[in-house]
Amino acid sequence: MYLLGEQPAYADQLINRLQSIPSQLLEGLAPSGEIIHVEQSDDLSEHLPDNTLFVIENGLLHALVDERPLFYLQEGDLLGLRQGLDLPSCRYSCDEPLSLIPYSRSEAFKHIHADPSRQDLLIQYLIGHTALLSDALARLKQPEIRPSTGFQHFAAGEELIHQGDEAEHVFVIIEGHAEAFVDGQKVGDVQKDEIFGAMAVFTHEPRSATVIASEACTVMLIPKDQFLSLMQSNPRIAHSLIENMARRIDLLNKEVTQLRLSNEA
Repeated sequence: MYLLGEQPAYADQLINRLQSIPSQLLEGLAPSGEIIHVEQSDDLSEHLPDNTLFVIENGLLHALVDERPLFYLQEGDLLGLRQGLDLPSCRYSCDEPLSLIPYSRSEAFKHIHADPSRQDLLIQYLIGHTALLSDALARLKQPEIRPSTGFQHFAAGEELIHQGDEAEHVFVIIEGHAEAFVDGQKVGDVQKDEIFGAMAVFTHEPRSATVIASEACTVMLIPKDQFLSLMQSNPRIAHSLIENMARRIDLLNKEVTQLRLSNEA
């Protein structure tokens, strides 16, 4: 089994050892039928009998879990261990000719159970695959957001951010309410659960506004690097932020229009 994407340093050696195990597990056991040949298939289950284990004689097999490509199997790998288990759907496909040697599933497990050394090999095989998948999960999973400065509390009238400062964090108001000012003029409100301070993080420019607590506030600070990573991994947050920014721009446009009309009058 080879996982898609970057492999850990130990992967090649472990994968080579794992691919040698199925033939040792089934040594001395006769196949349950003729070798199965498949030219090409989007879903291999349509071509394979139930209650059967297979050793890949040659070819490459792609595995998709919940329709997401995750790994591929090749010569020497064992196929069919998932049968009869209530697990997320795994679809196997092949784009090139594939040859599979079939073994009766029940007879194979009896054969393995009859010899302690084969039992140990099966455990090594399962643990090795678990190690590879665990490593892949660790590499794919985004780190949890653990703000380095944590939560801060602000009394009414205190500045949360100051116009002209460097942008090192993005903020979320957990409790309370704040107001945004540009050059001393109020330009908007910051509500509970609203993300603010992100624009300067994106543009790498100084803060464009001062934000002052209009009542006692509890604020979560997220370091800019963590926030940018979170934006890449969670499109829903990016979408919500874009909506907030669009709403603020719309309000500012309306205020500018009102001021222009007042001046013309």
